Amino acid sequence: MQNQQIQQYNGYAVQSSAHRLPDGSFSSNLLLERIDSARAEGRYWFYSLDYFRSEEQALQHSIQWAHHWVDTRG
Repeated sequence: MQNQQIQQYNGYAVQSSAHRLPDGSFSSNLLLERIDSARAEGRYWFYSLDYFRSEEQALQHSIQWAHHWVDTRG
């Protein structure tokens, strides 16, 4: 099972996702895409940013992580 959320933040589409691991925890994952770029160099994938007990915690972590990344590097 994998859940995804998509939102926009400072010129990026932020697609957070979480998937359940065999031990029942959830991995937080992220896809960032520059809204003004159709090319692959405007796309950034991040896998297993951290692990959480709930899917909601994993999704929220991905979103917060994305905002920090965009604010500091974007």
